[in-house]
Amino acid sequence: MRPLRGIALKLASVIVFIVMSAMIKSTSDHVPGGQAVFFRSFFAIPVIVVWLALRRELRTGFTTADPLGHVWRGFAGTMAMGLGFSALAYLPFPEVTAIGYAAPLLTVIFAAMFLNEKVGLFRIATVFLGLIGVLIVVSPRLSVLQGGDTGHTQAFGATLVLCSALFAALAQVFVRKMVATEKTATIVFWFSFTASVLSLFTIPFGWVVPTLRETLTLIGAGLLGGLGQILLTSAYREADASLVAPFDYASMLFALAIGWFVFAEMPTWTMLLGAGIVILAGILIIWRERKLGIARARQRKSMTPNG
Repeated sequence: MRPLRGIALKLASVIVFIVMSAMIKSTSDHVPGGQAVFFRSFFAIPVIVVWLALRRELRTGFTTADPLGHVWRGFAGTMAMGLGFSALAYLPFPEVTAIGYAAPLLTVIFAAMFLNEKVGLFRIATVFLGLIGVLIVVSPRLSVLQGGDTGHTQAFGATLVLCSALFAALAQVFVRKMVATEKTATIVFWFSFTASVLSLFTIPFGWVVPTLRETLTLIGAGLLGGLGQILLTSAYREADASLVAPFDYASMLFALAIGWFVFAEMPTWTMLLGAGIVILAGILIIWRERKLGIARARQRKSMTPNG
């Protein structure tokens, strides 16, 4: 285990994914979310295939014991990406990032519902705290008192992000179930493939002919998506998940910077307060998961013959 290397890889993946999202946002006024998903997924495949070839994992990367599981995970992940990318056209960049932090909170709830994971009072309270933070962020957008076209547009955008977080949480539940039989490389490859195929079903809903700049930007976003996935996977190879996971929230800092300098979006105090609460809740959940993991490891050790 090399924790500092793992942290560095995690931060690199966060930066790559934020830049990728910013590139997609720059085209979101013209290019539909489903079409953006296709570019993001399809052009990630060559990067992932080269990575698997260098690691001599091509054969294992393509072989799966649970094809239906990849379909369900791909459907949930594709919906999450498509809704999230669509929301970028309606809301400020940092706000989409902050609302998206609801996904790991919802994952705790869904894991208890569908995987029968035990969730104690501490994590229930922490999830509740995080959802309050999400509500603070979205409340100005969902206010029934906010009229006009702008108000309705922003409310629609907030709804898209919330639905995206819901599907992202479902995707994580599918991944948790699949890791028992599938390798990480297999999950990474087949998600990109499945998302590329599923995104084609959005063609009847209004794909456009992108400009040359938009085409190059979307291809670049896809390549960065593949690179980000590799960096993320490598980070978890180098260090414990409980150590590197909190660095996901560094994306808020990068989103604020990109929103300010690239899109001229000024964050509101409400958004910052809500994002801070959500981040605090997420870190508390990760801390609790680490404590429970250590306790389970000690229990398993005590039950071994040499324990």
